[in-house]
Amino acid sequence: LIYCYRKPKTKRAKRFLEKREPKLNENTKNAMLIRGGNANLTVTAVLKDIYAVKKPFAVLYKKKNITRPFEDQTSLEFFSKKSDCSLFLFGSHNKKRPNNLIIGRMFDYHVLDMIELGVEKFVSLKDVKNSKCPEGTKPMLIFAGDMFDVNEEYRRLKSLLIDFFRGPTVPSIRLAGLEYVLHFTAVDGKIYMRSYKVLLKKSGCKIPRIELEEMGPSLDLVMRRTHLASDDLYKLSLKQPKALKPKKKKNISHDVFGTTYGRIHMQKQDLSKLQTRKMKGLKKRPAEKFAEDGGTTPKKSKSA
Repeated sequence: LIYCYRKPKTKRAKRFLEKREPKLNENTKNAMLIRGGNANLTVTAVLKDIYAVKKPFAVLYKKKNITRPFEDQTSLEFFSKKSDCSLFLFGSHNKKRPNNLIIGRMFDYHVLDMIELGVEKFVSLKDVKNSKCPEGTKPMLIFAGDMFDVNEEYRRLKSLLIDFFRGPTVPSIRLAGLEYVLHFTAVDGKIYMRSYKVLLKKSGCKIPRIELEEMGPSLDLVMRRTHLASDDLYKLSLKQPKALKPKKKKNISHDVFGTTYGRIHMQKQDLSKLQTRKMKGLKKRPAEKFAEDGGTTPKKSKSA
């Protein structure tokens, strides 16, 4: 294979290519929301509401696109490279699979994981007459149900939902910024998605009393088809560059309680030459001195 590489002729093209280059700390993942050729009003409303939740890290395609992701993925990969999106949500509707959503993610502009979900019940943002969170609010994600930890397909779905809704990575956050909750419950073969707004009420102490107010959208979903990556490809997608891995510190260990222990290496010391405190009680007796000298004592000179 012969690859042709053209150098950018303008500064704008150079900046564009630099943004697309791999980085140690990647940008926030963007999502593209695509309508199928036979999408109905329900699927269109779902895509619009999820776009409102995901903004500004989302791209909504308004035109219909006739494609079948489980049969041909070339169009999704083309849109992913064009819009620089690594997440996608595709909506369609037909007699065999009504109100159909396909959520997935890319790795190197190729489909990694893809899960098909059916919408059985939907309540939009407009149907719930409550105050909404501002655009770009980072949600708190809660997952309930043993299936998210036991079943492999549900575990991948949990990882996929975390990737889709987590938003930007921030070093710290204030208490008032925790105002949006996305709750996912897996029970009896269904996935219930609910969204709430957090209300901080007065409690008479420093810690406020928390109340949850339903905000919308809410979805009752059922899992249909899945297209999961192999274990080797999945591990390759999780690989981190060496520069981001924390360097190991020698001779430092931690116990279960978080206590840090350090080991110091020193040269061997001769303790016989160690200077101790001079005390009368530590003075050597004549018998000890006699034993150290090998049993010979100097003769006293006779006085004249």
